[in-house]
Order: sequence, then C-alpha cells, then structure tokens
Amino acid sequence: MTVPPVGPPVDLRSDTVTRPDARMRAAMASAEVGDDVLDGDPTMRALEAKVSELLGTEDALWVPSGSMGNLIALCVHLERGDRFLAPDRAHILDLEAGTAAWLAGGMPRALPWTAGPGVPDPSDISRAVAPGGPYFALRDRLLCLENTHGAAGGTVTTASQHRRLVAAAHDSGLLVHLDGARLWNAASALGVAPAVLAEGADTVQVCLSKGLGAPVGSVLAGSAEFVRQARRVRKMLGGGVRQGGVLAAAGLVALERQDRLAVDHEHALLLAAGLADRGWKTAPPQTNIVAVPVHDPAGTVARLGQVGILTLPTDTGVRMITHCDVSRHDIIRTINAFPPPA
Repeated sequence: MTVPPVGPPVDLRSDTVTRPDARMRAAMASAEVGDDVLDGDPTMRALEAKVSELLGTEDALWVPSGSMGNLIALCVHLERGDRFLAPDRAHILDLEAGTAAWLAGGMPRALPWTAGPGVPDPSDISRAVAPGGPYFALRDRLLCLENTHGAAGGTVTTASQHRRLVAAAHDSGLLVHLDGARLWNAASALGVAPAVLAEGADTVQVCLSKGLGAPVGSVLAGSAEFVRQARRVRKMLGGGVRQGGVLAAAGLVALERQDRLAVDHEHALLLAAGLADRGWKTAPPQTNIVAVPVHDPAGTVARLGQVGILTLPTDTGVRMITHCDVSRHDIIRTINAFPPPA
C-alpha cells in the first residue's frame, strides 16, 4: 500500500522551480518601466549594469533564458563551418535542442574530463585545435566552458583552472564563452567574486532563475560591441522584451541573495551525508546538486514521488537539486523517504 505524503511535495527536480516571494513580487509590481525596444527600460538597464559590474565586463543584455543567451553568443562568435569545443555533456551540447548547430551553424566537439568531473585540461584544447588545414576543413573558433557543470553533478571549475583554460584557448586562437548558469554557486562554493571566475572570457551567460530565485531570465555579458551585436540577434530570435523592467526588478532582488546560496550547499551536503549513512553511495557534492546511483532510476523516482519527494532520473541514478524553497526539514524528510539500498 502506498504511504501518503506528509505535507506538501518537496520539489528537488531543479533549482528552476523556485517561486518569487512577497518582496520580489512587490518589486515587480512597483518597477519603473519603459519600452526596452524603443527607448530602453530603466529597470532593465539597471539590472544589466549591475550584472556587468559583478562580472567585470563592459556591458550586458537581459535574455529570457540561459539557452537563448548561449545561442546568441554562438551566433555572434561563429560562422557556418566553424567548430566549437566544450566539455563533454555540457548543457550547450546536450540540453539546448541542437540550436548550436541548427541556428548558430557550429560543429561541436566534446572535450574529455581530464582535469576532474566536468573539467577539461588545457592540453585537451591544444590537441583538439587543428592549425591551418585545407579550405574544406572545419575552422576551430570557440571554447565554451560551463561552471558549475550540471551533468557532472554541479562541479566547480576553480579560478586557477579557469585561467589556464582561457589562456590555452586564446593561445590556440579561440574565443571563450562561459556558460555560467550556476556561476553564482561556483563563486559561493569557492568564496570568490563571480568576476574572478569570468576573468578572460570573451562572453559570459549567467542565470537569475535558478539558485537566485527569480521567476525568469538570464544575462549575457561581454564587450560593448558584443552586446550591440547580441541585442540585434536577440531581436532576430524574437526577443524584444518591451516593458521588461517588471522581470528585471525580480532579477535585481535575486542578485541581493547570492550569500544565501551557501545554505543550499549546506543542505546538499546534509542530504548526501544522510543518504550515505543509510547505505547509499552518494559522494559529497561541491554545490547544490546531489546524485544518487541506483539500479532502477525511473522506478526510484516514481516511488519517491508517491510519498511527495519530487526528483529526476539520470542514466545511472537519481538527481536532486537544493534551492531556496527547500528547508532543512525537507532535507530530513527526503533522507527518511529513501529506504536502505537492497
């Protein structure tokens, strides 16, 4: 007999499921707005300027999603017949519906995780780039990094690793785009400013609707000239946002909450440790993603759902992501919902 859930569901499927709280909704309701396409929206510009400052770039552009931000960067950086490199299983390779090839016209090449989960080694870049070659060869143009690397379990690329990868890319004649959807989590885990982890990258995408809790939106940052081109590509993709200040206001509130990401990381560590105590082979997470190897991922997810614990299956187990709408009590309830492994 199925045991009914005690209390509302605990949603650990992603940190994208968060809902804006009363303060964020009030900021949205009272936001000063304009027409971002025609005259500019003052709240949107304030958000873009703030993110640009945090990342150490000249300018920035709000976009509806991180996938659109990554796609715009590739559209600006690549020409048809160009190749881009990215760590194996990067979001830009596996989880963006193939738009890198379909719309940006780039041919992807996955790099191995030589320097740790989700992290290539600089030597992988130099080996992958083919100098010269006949006219019909692919042209290596861009390196796309991801920090944190979601498919690797929210793993962090350190500042020193990032600098070496960027230097290797530039030495090989490549531009660098950083998919920093969870860069805030990486910065929190390492105790450094986000700009330190974006240093040297030509463009950076950061998400506001994951750990920071905004309802929607990412920001794409780079040089002033890049943002000028990116704004045009955003429009070509249907991304004129008009009175976007209503959404930007939520982003400004979200940026004030970077410090609380440490709580999500503590909850993830608590969850992993609790499951390990119950016999599950769960490694301590670096940030807010907990991966649990199980023999029957889909069945395990279904059984947890029956008692109000919402998770997602992976190829090898169950994935859970902590966020601002998950309490310590929810973590304890989740641990107790896992039976000892067979």
